[in-house]
Amino acid sequence: MDTAVALVQSYLYMNGYFTVTEYPVLELLDSGEVRSVTDADMLAVRFPGVGVQVPHATHGSRLVCDPLLDVPEDRLDLVIGEVKEGRAEINAAARDPEVLHAVLHRFGHVDEETADEIVGQLLADGEAFHPDGPRVRLIAFGSRPPREGPVFYRWISLGHIARFMHETISARWEAAQAIQSKDPALSFLLLLEKALRGEGS
Repeated sequence: MDTAVALVQSYLYMNGYFTVTEYPVLELLDSGEVRSVTDADMLAVRFPGVGVQVPHATHGSRLVCDPLLDVPEDRLDLVIGEVKEGRAEINAAARDPEVLHAVLHRFGHVDEETADEIVGQLLADGEAFHPDGPRVRLIAFGSRPPREGPVFYRWISLGHIARFMHETISARWEAAQAIQSKDPALSFLLLLEKALRGEGS
């Protein structure tokens, strides 16, 4: 997995999302052959009510989400993410209506008329609302701002993500140090925090 994708995945996990990374979008040709059109870097879903207090398990602690994500607490949140090591931009393939249709179907059944409406809203505003309630968003993640602004989609810098994760781990170290993670980005940040704290003891 790409390092930047791994970092974004860890960040979304920390904010209560389930993710699919590098999801292949395929096209069936008239000849019957199948070709790969693109990979969707990040698909993420967050259910309403995630992170509410569970006293018997967490002694009343609550998942605190990054305000920059603007997480809705009352509805399903679906994110189609583009991850770049450079500028946080949505590339041409990710703006292709057919690709967005395919990605929407990965989240679950949606009729074509509704899918057309959602795709149209995404390409106009970067955000759309399914008639049944879920919000769908395009978010670009990168180390630098988009080349041209303002853009129609939300973007979040990798630097912000790294700071948020580091500060969250540091502020909740008593709980964080008990995590046994195989996630490469999260495990590195946990090791870094442990190393820095150990150096000062």
